[in-house]
Amino acid sequence: MTPEQARDKIIFALDVHGLADIDRWAAQLAGHVGMFKVGKELFTSCGPEAVKTVQRHGGKVFLDLKYHDIPNTVAKAMVEAARLGVQLANLHALGGEEMMATAAATVRKEFGDERPRLLAVTILTSSTAETLRQVGIERPVEEMVVRLARLAKDSGMDGVVASPLEIESIRAACGPDFLIVTPGVRPSFASLDDQKRVMTPAEAVTAGADYLVIGRPIAKAGDPVAASRMIVDEIAGGCP
Repeated sequence: MTPEQARDKIIFALDVHGLADIDRWAAQLAGHVGMFKVGKELFTSCGPEAVKTVQRHGGKVFLDLKYHDIPNTVAKAMVEAARLGVQLANLHALGGEEMMATAAATVRKEFGDERPRLLAVTILTSSTAETLRQVGIERPVEEMVVRLARLAKDSGMDGVVASPLEIESIRAACGPDFLIVTPGVRPSFASLDDQKRVMTPAEAVTAGADYLVIGRPIAKAGDPVAASRMIVDEIAGGCP
């Protein structure tokens, strides 16, 4: 794998608090990571300007808002995400087949090939078997993740967001062209912080991940650009 290919797999999590912070990180890391993740907190605080600030520096965006509502509402929200020019946008697979299929069909009709790739969140990485039981789901987490990934694919979604531990089973169930975006990745040089179930970037890519969401190992490094380069080297050196 070339360094450029390895770089493009890295999505930097913009876990910051305002437009000035976005501007600083985008200016520093554009060209060193493949994409920037804008999540709920940041989008609620800054709105679409969060996306536009990244784009002004030439950065690509994963809009991580995890829509979950009635089908028509989610479809309209996904269309607005596409209008922002983001590369990835997501919803919750637990919203069901009709919700996902309506969103996928609406975005494709409106934008054709010039659209973001649409992802479904399977089971949140914070969820446990007990979490699922509390809402009436008796199946094991791992089984539900694969079940929802298949449903997402059948509904017209381009891929899923899932933990590193489910990469191989999703890849086996959904095929080589189905996108897998995974958090819970820690480079070999970084602290695990509060993460318990993790993989290194090279392990995750080798297992079948297409994109890796990485935040603190870059953001907390003394030299974030150098940390990004180390991750690129780790992926490129550890993957064929």
